[in-house]
Amino acid sequence: MINSSPYRSLTIDGIAKRTAGDLVVAHHYLHRKPPMSYAFGIWDDLDVLGVCTFGTPPSRHAQMSVCPSDPSMALELNRLWIDDDLPGNTASWFVAGCLRLLPPRIVFSYADTAVGHHGGVYRAMSWNYAGQTDEDRKTPRFDYVPDNGNHSRDAFRTGEFTRVRRKPKHRYWTTTGSARQRRRMVGLCGWDARPYPEVAA
Repeated sequence: MINSSPYRSLTIDGIAKRTAGDLVVAHHYLHRKPPMSYAFGIWDDLDVLGVCTFGTPPSRHAQMSVCPSDPSMALELNRLWIDDDLPGNTASWFVAGCLRLLPPRIVFSYADTAVGHHGGVYRAMSWNYAGQTDEDRKTPRFDYVPDNGNHSRDAFRTGEFTRVRRKPKHRYWTTTGSARQRRRMVGLCGWDARPYPEVAA
């Protein structure tokens, strides 16, 4: 449990995965439950005002890319939601608190440019930047969006979908654990660390 200045009225602690899943479905822009190994919440008295979840990425390729020698050390921050009425910079304070509660891992996440995200939360915490997804591909990738608004896996079941070119995502990563453990995690990481790209105002 974490409770610290300047957010003395807020507490960070573990949260039931079912509760976390219900909250991200209701409030996160993707409206889908992710794979969850760890879930944390922000409380103000009895109300949950934010959720941050971490899980094994659904893509084995992503795990291998992040940590080639031991893919089990790769953990994705896959959902982050906080109430809009919370003070500025609460998101980065919340995520930093969650990281302190995790075991030693290489934690990575994506900033989705399709919805205007560029990783401001991760930059505020000095996460490493590892470029964009698909930047080494010679041909673009496409998503198949079902016309009924359901999950993309339903597209081929119904045969009613729109082919949309996939926009790249920014990749960020950091490490958890003690100083010694974090140094070890850095040595295991297969992603590089680059200067942050400029973000258009």
